[in-house]
Amino acid sequence: MPDRRRRMIPAHAVDRPELRAQLDAGLPSPLSLVVAPAGAGKSVLLSQWAQTQIDRPVVQLDITRADLEASVFARRLVDAIAAVGPLNPPEIPVDMAGNRLGDPFIEDLATGLANAGPVVVIFDDLDFLRGSAVLADLWRLVDLLPPSTHFVFSSRMDLQLGWSTQRLQHRLVEIRQRELAFDEETTARVIGAIIGRPVDDDTAGAVMAHTEGWAVGVQLMALSLRFTADPERVVSALTSSDRLVADYLSEEVLDALGADRSDALMKIAVVDEFCASLIDSLLGDGGGAEAIEQLEHDSMFILPVPEKPGWYRFHRLFRDILLLRLHAQDPRAEVRTLLAAADWAQTEGWAEAAIEYRLRARDWDRAVDGVLGLGRVVYDDTRMSAVEGWLERIPGHVRAGRPAADLLLSIAQGMNGRGRLAADAMRSILSERELTTGERQVGLAYLAACVQFVPHPEEYADAARRALTLLRDEPDAELPDLIGLTTRPLLIAVAQVSLGRALLLLGDLAGARRILQDALKGEGMAYRPYRVHAEGSLALAEALSGRLIVAAELADEALALTDEFGLRAHAAPADAYLARAIAAIRRGEPDVGSLALEEGVIRAESNHRTQLLWLAHLASLIIDPDTLHADTPEPAGPPPPFVRDTLAALAMRRARFRGAPKQASAPAQDWSLIAFEELATLLSLGQPTAARARLAQMRPPADADAPTPAVERDLLLGWMCALDGRSPQSRAHLQSALARAAPHRLVWPFIQAGPDVADLIDQLPGVADDFRRLVVLRGRAGGAARHQPLADRLTPREMELLAYLPSRLTFADIAAHSFVSINTVKTHIGHIYRKLGVTGRDEAIERAAQLGLIDPGQIARVG
Repeated sequence: MPDRRRRMIPAHAVDRPELRAQLDAGLPSPLSLVVAPAGAGKSVLLSQWAQTQIDRPVVQLDITRADLEASVFARRLVDAIAAVGPLNPPEIPVDMAGNRLGDPFIEDLATGLANAGPVVVIFDDLDFLRGSAVLADLWRLVDLLPPSTHFVFSSRMDLQLGWSTQRLQHRLVEIRQRELAFDEETTARVIGAIIGRPVDDDTAGAVMAHTEGWAVGVQLMALSLRFTADPERVVSALTSSDRLVADYLSEEVLDALGADRSDALMKIAVVDEFCASLIDSLLGDGGGAEAIEQLEHDSMFILPVPEKPGWYRFHRLFRDILLLRLHAQDPRAEVRTLLAAADWAQTEGWAEAAIEYRLRARDWDRAVDGVLGLGRVVYDDTRMSAVEGWLERIPGHVRAGRPAADLLLSIAQGMNGRGRLAADAMRSILSERELTTGERQVGLAYLAACVQFVPHPEEYADAARRALTLLRDEPDAELPDLIGLTTRPLLIAVAQVSLGRALLLLGDLAGARRILQDALKGEGMAYRPYRVHAEGSLALAEALSGRLIVAAELADEALALTDEFGLRAHAAPADAYLARAIAAIRRGEPDVGSLALEEGVIRAESNHRTQLLWLAHLASLIIDPDTLHADTPEPAGPPPPFVRDTLAALAMRRARFRGAPKQASAPAQDWSLIAFEELATLLSLGQPTAARARLAQMRPPADADAPTPAVERDLLLGWMCALDGRSPQSRAHLQSALARAAPHRLVWPFIQAGPDVADLIDQLPGVADDFRRLVVLRGRAGGAARHQPLADRLTPREMELLAYLPSRLTFADIAAHSFVSINTVKTHIGHIYRKLGVTGRDEAIERAAQLGLIDPGQIARVG
């Protein structure tokens, strides 16, 4: 494991004990702040201070422009902390669509940090993130940090984050330019260390006066003295010059180096980072290793890249100076150097670096070639936001001649949660561009995939059918290779899974189940994320059909694959989590599904899968049917037809239970939830004849294998017969409903029917088994949540975890069984303890039993 505390400190650096003491004083607070202009000595001070922290590990994270991509920043931050301590890393995806970390991620990370022991994280050059959503989330994380974690923000400028709260609450330590500025003694020591001999007081005083103690100015002055044969001339010229210190001294230093070495430094400055091999390629002299050694020896503003052994970068200010001089001398030199660096990177297998260099050089066509030639690992590593960013930098007129580039851009936009943008772009490509048959197959398949993100599933069902027809009729069409996402088996899988999802959202559960079962038999399921997608979607269709045992098995298998494939921090398992939640709700155990619902929502929100979020919103309403406000708010846009109809049916049920029944706005023609409620409303009004007549007008359920509609019809017929006074027939229908529902543990139709039917079932002859007793209990309660005698009520998720506490399961066992992170379990357990006013597990069990929230002998449901 690398020691992140050991960072090279320049040989000329002097110790600043008074500043180190200030940083020490800030450790009990969440944050310290170091803000000063470029070259003020921030990084050197923080590196020196880090090496004095013997009792706590220190992570120094150099922020770059790449960290503007939230997934990159999150991965770097978590990996860096995990390298020095026992961190349970977040298993929550970042918000890909918003390109931000997102509250679920930062809350999970904060919980992990609370159990990781003491750690200091230094964010150097944080101004790269100014104005970004990533920085706003990092600032939010500061408020959540445990006492054992301390952040240091180091920046060239004030980041306008509102430091006043930290100042008032935590006595924020701030080190700025006035504290960092060298005094005369420090100036003399730095100059002496660089030139290799002491300097007199007059020289040190003159340098300090004209640089105002600016660290990089002192270093440039010392280099000027070191490289000149006439030191007195340099001091005299500086004293009498009105030019900017950096401008004058950098010119002195570069001129003193000689033309060849100066030109070499300017070429090296073109690349963000460099190693010996890259320098060899750029300069063509084979002296890369010696050049780096000489730069270090001469204190030429060279810094190692901590995460890449053997790699270095120039100090930002010195690099700016070199590039300005290069642009003035030869404006085309930067482009030539970038192209040489791109060729080297391509040869060395650094494909992403080659793309970046070509984009900066405006070598558009070869940059497109580089992006299109990337392997599928870019998708597997959730780097599709980078792909989208690269392609967006390609001018539109260039992409116009490369349809494959626009196709991949649209695919990337969809995968990054920009579904509406992706769908509009793909429709435009398909209607306005001249495409090959293979390109059209790709476009139709991935247009269909937008069904997850935007409304009107019928449009995407049509695109999926067209894609499947074209793939079947033109099996030999040449397909463009778009980072491994366009093989024929995978396109078939994309189209089938998209069609299955569309049919589900349209309410055709039988059709959805058939197409998703076919998809799972195809070769495209070798692609891991899509297998998780397909199994989760099929689990949803099975759960909504009432086949709850099968649904739970499929959902658990998909989540087990999620763990096996390392996809927990991916959007792929969203369907499976929601299926797990809906299956639990329909078993009459809404609290058991609450954790899965939360996890599904987090993943669906991470790339704005609004159609799944509508299903989650629906599930949230069902968990607490007495409220008009779900824990999961309404997503944007209209709901899909299945959700729209279910919401209407729920509204009818609420009205019926309140004793003010209302009819549907339009009579149902086919069997549906609205049809059920229409008949139940008539029966609640004591009108069995009218109900029987309406039932005869409705087409029966189309899915003979789905238990839910069969159970619903039996319950209504049993209710009708009871109102007609035909008790034997009533008992037969109710017993048939129980017999159909019991193998699936399907309780939901009995909850839908309500107390009147529950009473009829309770009066059935014979000894009631566990399932019958359960449906009577849940039916009479109408699915309502248990009353809690607490001022601050436990959420359904907390109630689910509370049920586990009397068991012998560890928190890790609970997390594994629930397919959630241990951080999630610890977060919710902490909330339970706070609300119950206890400090530990045994106290929580005792208090919950006193309040009637759990039975004294209750153990968690594990099955």
